[in-house]
Amino acid sequence: MSALDGLEVRRTTTAQQLADGLSERIMAGAFGPGDRLRESAIAAELGVARNTIREAVRILELTGLVRYEVNRGAVVIAPTAEKIEALYTARERLETAALVRTPRPEQLAAITEAFDALCDAATNDPSAIVDRDLAFHQAIVALLDSTRLDEFFASLTQELRFYLTVLAKDETADEVIAEHRAILDAVRLGDRDRAVAEIHAHVEVSVERLKAVLKN
Repeated sequence: MSALDGLEVRRTTTAQQLADGLSERIMAGAFGPGDRLRESAIAAELGVARNTIREAVRILELTGLVRYEVNRGAVVIAPTAEKIEALYTARERLETAALVRTPRPEQLAAITEAFDALCDAATNDPSAIVDRDLAFHQAIVALLDSTRLDEFFASLTQELRFYLTVLAKDETADEVIAEHRAILDAVRLGDRDRAVAEIHAHVEVSVERLKAVLKN
């Protein structure tokens, strides 16, 4: 008798599929910051049980895209300067800690490949730029050689994806590529101080742009 007897491989649940679909709509701007996700209305429109919608919303809450408010229920997050700074500070500290390490050849290759993929998206598939951007920074965090820290950064990416999608509306592909190329060049040269400085600058510019968006 095998230790795996009876183990079933299950496909993604309906709730997860709904969470993924709602996430895509939020990223696309179909739901704006502060908008309510009316579970009964969504359930009726999609012909899905309300409990399933509620489970999907809970999944979104864990990603940071949605939060519950008293007397309002589930609402799409409304960015604030404080939230942006807290999120980007966590990101910056992870990446700067990673960049003081010397990458192994395979790690440098992974960062380079992620940058090339970002450039390819900028030319051929602009809709993929945000995902490729995050993959580049995930490759940097991987320099820490910690699966737990990899997972922690991955847990930040859903919320980061939301903000990067906001930024994508005000950035050109050339600007995105130039900022990431500067980081990669410093890593390739083994210039740790410059690499850290480039990440500081990259994060600072992103935070300031997001704050400017909030004021509009």
